[in-house]
Amino acid sequence: MSARASLKSMRHGSHFRAFSLHGGQPDFSIDPFLAVDHAWISGPTFAPHPHAGFSAVSYLFADSQTAIDNRDSLGNRNLIRPGGLHWTAAGKGIVHEEVPNESGKTVHMLQIFINLPLAFQEAAPFALSLAPEDVPVLRLPGAEIRVPLGAFLDTRSPLDLPTDVSLLDISIKPRHEVRIPVASGESAFVMPIDGDIWIDDQRFTIDNAQVPVSLAIGEAHSITLRATDAPAHAVVFRGVPLHQPVYWQGPLALASSDALSRAVAAYQRGEFGTLQPR
Repeated sequence: MSARASLKSMRHGSHFRAFSLHGGQPDFSIDPFLAVDHAWISGPTFAPHPHAGFSAVSYLFADSQTAIDNRDSLGNRNLIRPGGLHWTAAGKGIVHEEVPNESGKTVHMLQIFINLPLAFQEAAPFALSLAPEDVPVLRLPGAEIRVPLGAFLDTRSPLDLPTDVSLLDISIKPRHEVRIPVASGESAFVMPIDGDIWIDDQRFTIDNAQVPVSLAIGEAHSITLRATDAPAHAVVFRGVPLHQPVYWQGPLALASSDALSRAVAAYQRGEFGTLQPR
């Protein structure tokens, strides 16, 4: 690992807390990822909101106490169950909402924002879903790796993605390790989820508010994750950088200021659609 990125502790009201990683920090890049929230949600937090230009991805950990009730202006409505994943490719614009399915229970999840290639930024929005029982699982000596996105060794997610990324949800038994290859041209970073974990030659915990980021893009290498005397849980993110500009305004992110202005105007005209009543 060649850099450490800072996580920000976030709260929105009494129902949302997260450790948040955002791209654009000095000295590192997480391209094609824009941001990741490791979040705990116990009630409705965000009102229906627009997205454009990128993908909003929700992955629930298996220990989540309840599901997410997900709906969008395309007419999709589904439950994202613990262990499952939902990918919303916002494209030229969509309205989206997610709320915990059961009051009084906490959703444990990742909210992941992934940039879209230019052609997809100008295309119609669409959604992909993966049920928990359909997530491929690779069991190694001392480790279990779930592969909801992308691939690891010969294990591959069934989802056909608009952006070339992998998400590896890794549980490691005490005093065991796993080595994750990073291909030439890929970027990679690791987010500790639970327990103490050694990542290459650095020790991390969920509470030290840092994430190791690999900057060796262009060279094939590997990342070694090792548990201490207790189990450890971490997620590895890998992707091929898009090298596109990113212009933000609230929950919209496009590759040029003109495209962003057009998206804002389209949303204000109601072209992103509306949600059906609950």
